[in-house]
Amino acid sequence: MSGLRQMRGWLSAKRRFQFVLTLVMVTGLTAACGALLMLPNSVLPKIRAVVPGVDAGQPTATDAQLPGLRRIMDSYGKIVAEPVVTGSDRVGIVLGHPARKSDVDVLSSELASATLAVSALWGSDWSQAPVVVVASSPAEFAALANATGDVPAEVAAATVADPFHPGTQPTGQRVVFGPEAGRRLGADGLRSVLRHELTHVATRAVTVDGSPQWMLEGLAEYAAHRGMHHPIAEVAPTLTTRARANNLPADLPTDALFDPASGQAAYAYEQAWSACAFIADQYGDPKLVDLYRQLATGPKNRATTDTILRTTLGADYADFLSTWRAWITARTTEGA
Repeated sequence: MSGLRQMRGWLSAKRRFQFVLTLVMVTGLTAACGALLMLPNSVLPKIRAVVPGVDAGQPTATDAQLPGLRRIMDSYGKIVAEPVVTGSDRVGIVLGHPARKSDVDVLSSELASATLAVSALWGSDWSQAPVVVVASSPAEFAALANATGDVPAEVAAATVADPFHPGTQPTGQRVVFGPEAGRRLGADGLRSVLRHELTHVATRAVTVDGSPQWMLEGLAEYAAHRGMHHPIAEVAPTLTTRARANNLPADLPTDALFDPASGQAAYAYEQAWSACAFIADQYGDPKLVDLYRQLATGPKNRATTDTILRTTLGADYADFLSTWRAWITARTTEGA
């Protein structure tokens, strides 16, 4: 039975990491797209979020991009919309098509708690009225994610935002799920990926492109599993197996390893999760968030990272690696 449980955990984690590779896309609005956002208000009520207890005439944070999304999605079939109250004055929404209604239902049932969970870690300085879309085909996924060229099949979800100036809140943010995400990940996987992607939405305002992926993806993975009491062998099966064979990471994963083409992306996500879980365990969630804010300001070399680690955690780079590796060893040998 223990072998069967281990195999199930490995398969669950493999599906999650294999298909949760995140595309964070920031795209410019063309003149055509700008025109779409200015469609007449008469279009909006067809999918407008109306929730009992919320004034139907009061615009929500999701309204601005709904006309444009409707225009894209209309060409792929009938639209179903599930509005969700995510706060006292905030309404999120999950959009999809009838063929993906089961995924829409799972995501809408989780949206409020996922929003609360992300805010509990990161803080309330984000919209907290998420827009989540489930695509019906790879072509629709690419259109909704503003992707150019082919999107890797491994990508289950993407976060999207309009261009914005640093220091301001992004607009046009949404999480787009691929058509096969529900089948590949299952309900539990969808819930984890939703929290992962909402973390990218919440942190986008302070995140500069080119920042270290181990921190960007590690925090999102930590948020996805935070408070869930998932065993490390389930969350990070490859890391666990290698650590038990005394094959520990020599360094933090490089950005290149997160590329699906590297063949090491799943392991890179596991290492990134473990680094952030270690920081939270040893220093606390506020220090983890503070470190994210320090590291997410753009590309970092080792010397700069060393300085930030010293300032934020009181440990230099070498000490950080040593204590992180010891933490992995301790956690992966518990109950082995």
